[in-house]
Amino acid sequence: MKSSEIRALFSVVSRPEVVSLAGGMPAVTALPLDAVGSMIGELVSGMGAQTLQYGSGQGDPRLRERICDVMALEGITDASPSEVVVTVGSQQGLDLVTRVFVDPGDVVLAEGPSYVGALGVFQAAQARVRHVAMDEHGLIPEALEEALTDCRANGDRVKFLYTVPNFHNPAGVTLSEPRREAIMALAEKHDLLVIEDNPYGLLGFEHEPMRALRARNNQRVIYLGSFSKTFSPGLRVGWVLAPLAVREKLVLATEAQVLCPPSLTQYAVARYLDTQPWREQIKLFTELYRERRDAALESLAALMPAGTAWTRPEGGFYVWVKLPHGLDAKLMQPRAVAAHVAYVPGIGFFADGNGREYMRLSYCYPQPDEIREGVRRLARVIEAELDLHSTFDAVDTGSFRAIPPGAGHDAESMVGPANSDTYEDGR
Repeated sequence: MKSSEIRALFSVVSRPEVVSLAGGMPAVTALPLDAVGSMIGELVSGMGAQTLQYGSGQGDPRLRERICDVMALEGITDASPSEVVVTVGSQQGLDLVTRVFVDPGDVVLAEGPSYVGALGVFQAAQARVRHVAMDEHGLIPEALEEALTDCRANGDRVKFLYTVPNFHNPAGVTLSEPRREAIMALAEKHDLLVIEDNPYGLLGFEHEPMRALRARNNQRVIYLGSFSKTFSPGLRVGWVLAPLAVREKLVLATEAQVLCPPSLTQYAVARYLDTQPWREQIKLFTELYRERRDAALESLAALMPAGTAWTRPEGGFYVWVKLPHGLDAKLMQPRAVAAHVAYVPGIGFFADGNGREYMRLSYCYPQPDEIREGVRRLARVIEAELDLHSTFDAVDTGSFRAIPPGAGHDAESMVGPANSDTYEDGR
């Protein structure tokens, strides 16, 4: 086990002078904190005997019922509370699923790039991660079938496909409807289990929530959900929706690991869903994140030098940036921190050492003006890196071509979306 690229930044991003475009922290100050505080206080004063006591390893029955209501917004209308296991965030859910299914040496298929927390779970389980290519429309079905065919030819045992289909972390892209159907068809063809991790699905900016993979197949998909992005990450409440035979193993695993999920936080989430206008709150979050997404995209288009490219997320928290040729986001990171801006290098989202030319920018937590300032600082760092590389190239070739100040900095020279509505190329 090793520290993630995000955790390694914690001591930096807490400094007040640093604009953090690194961590994916929700804007919890947009919650009605007075109402939430009163609600939790009433729970303890009125139901302390239940909320401060041990609970079921599977989770509170009332909360499991309300979780089924939440999943129905994404087309999962056949879920039963008996199939739901409440977890300490969806991170524990993924760990439980991996404990149940994966033996050392097994292969896990995952998008390249993939969520850094998932890679940590797979590494701890001694699984071998094979990345499957993705583009602006999400995971590429042809690449998935090629990976499955290769693994079978090599005698590798593939345990499951792990995917974040909506507003991907870190890539920001969303799996298209045709590809959802194609991937589920491949899962049937190759007898493949799919782990659908969906913390961002209700936070779309431009359309209604897409129909979940689990809504298309209730036996081949295990669904991971979380209230961290739509309510509070501090409460650490997530869930797993799994067929009953798998559910039984997950409950045994969670009882061995933590005995039971915390009662107080479960009751708090259930009471929030029962008494607060949570659907309207999600809409408020969505508008807030849309404004911040727009600030990030506008700043990238106006400030980034030639050769920089980025995704255009339709929801969620993240923009995935590709640096100009020859730049390394990991090596550049100390200079960015010195310029008081933080990001996550792309190498942290690959299990095979790739991704050095990429970085993840998070727009969910800073205010729009802070985002603009952070992108301005980052653009200056990238321009300085390009100048440095040009100098080295000139020394290597015995000639020197001066770069005028601010080259590639003019918004008039920007080129819009390249080949699709999802990717933008700053030129």
